[in-house]
This record gives sequence, structure tokens and C-alpha cells, in this order.
Amino acid sequence: MQVYRTVSEFRAFRSAVQGTLGFVPTMGYLHEGHLSLVKAASLENDLVVASIFVNPMQFNSTADLAAYPRDEKQDLSLFREMGVASVFVPSVEEMYPPDFQTYIQVEKMTQKLEGEYRPGHFRGVATVVAKLLNIVQPMRAYFGQKDAQQVAVIKQMVQDLNLPVEIVVCPTVREADGLAMSSRNVRLSPEERKAAVVLHKALVAAKAAFYGGEREPERLREMMLQVLHQEPLARVEYVSINDAVTLEVVITPTASPLLVSMAVFIGEIRLIDNIILA
Repeated sequence: MQVYRTVSEFRAFRSAVQGTLGFVPTMGYLHEGHLSLVKAASLENDLVVASIFVNPMQFNSTADLAAYPRDEKQDLSLFREMGVASVFVPSVEEMYPPDFQTYIQVEKMTQKLEGEYRPGHFRGVATVVAKLLNIVQPMRAYFGQKDAQQVAVIKQMVQDLNLPVEIVVCPTVREADGLAMSSRNVRLSPEERKAAVVLHKALVAAKAAFYGGEREPERLREMMLQVLHQEPLARVEYVSINDAVTLEVVITPTASPLLVSMAVFIGEIRLIDNIILA
């Protein structure tokens, strides 16, 4: 496995690649969710390439950026074990040189959900993903369903800019108790970690009600809030029912698939989770 830290080095590698290439972009501190993306890419491509880059442009807080967990040595070891062909690990300066001034903004679908509470976040996401796709030039790129809005935004960007890449969305990988795997989970105290399972419990309640015949979006939302409010350590930022494709808020019953999503603070750690109901 080769590690490249500059665009020029990686492009020299890429120019010699033959066959199909799958790409798994990450911010590092890998868990089973990331590794499931590598597994999926390995099944569908001749070679798999990954990246590790903690993108400062998508953080709304310098403190949150500084606290984001990192372990490059362990990450590279895991990628090597998974058979990844190469890993692109650029510095911030390599991705955003001093004269950098071009950004990508996906408009409508970034104004709600995460976009409402994290202004500028998706500009950072779209910009860095577009740059990585341009550098890596994969046939397929793999993302997790846990970041549902991010996936929708990236799909829209790829469609709008006619980028020649297939965006593959893989299921959320969960701990045994249902908590969605996230690099942020390591920051939870033991007590908070136990409390965090309430996010999954809320989704399970909505799913059970939906498949039991409940179609009123507000009723589903209220059920989730009732579950979340039973946990003293949970502070709800939002619970929302949206169209799974357009991300428009759904206020009346519809035949379209629903994205049921939330952002909840457990102590000081902000967690997100979602489920698709159809």
C-alpha cells in the first residue's frame, strides 16, 4: 500500500492505474462503518483507494475541529489489512493553498436539517468532495447512509456538475445496541455512551409505528421526541421528517420514501442518526 501526501504524487500513481477504481473518502479515526465501505468497494472494483483528510472547512467550531479524534498510524494499518491500494493523506495546505478562493455551494437542499444548524458546513463538504473526486477520478465513490443529507448533497452536486462517478450509498453500521458507529462516539463518557442508544430507540419507535400503519409525519415525530425526552442526558437539536430524495419537509402523509433524522446532544457530544421509511 502506497501513501501519497501531494496531489502531484497521487496523480502520478493514478495515471498508471488500469481497471476500475473505487474510492472511500474519510476523515480518519476509522471504525467498522468505514471498513464496510472498503469491503463494498473491494467487491465492485479492481482497486480501492482511500483518503484521510480532516476537512477544516466543514467544521463550524475550531474547538470541534481540534477535538476531532485522529490516529493516522492505526488508520493506515487498517487500510493496509483491508487491501487498499493507496491512501491519499494531504495536508490542509495541500488542499487549500494560501490563494485558494473557489467554493462549491449546493443551494436548496443544504438550507435545512444540518444546514440550518451548521451554516457553511455543506459548502465545505461539497468543495472538498469535488476536489477529491477530481484528484482521485474514481469510477465509484462510497459513502455511508448515516450522513444522509451529506449523501443527498453529494449526489446533487455530481448530477449538476456532470461528474463521471457513481455515488454508492452503504447501510449505516451499528454497534450491538443499535448506536450508529461514529468517530465521535469515542468522546462519550461511559454514562453518555449508555445514554446515546436513545437515538436508535427513537428511530425504532418511528419505524414500528410507520410499519404499523401510522403515516402522519407529526405523529411519528412526536413519538420520537417522547422517547428522546425520557433520557436526561439527551438534548434534542432537531427531529425531522423529510422527503428522502429532495429533503423537503413532509407535513402530510405521502407515498414517497421518508428520511427520518435527528441531531441530539448527549452531554457535549453532538450525534446524528436517521432511517429511511418506505
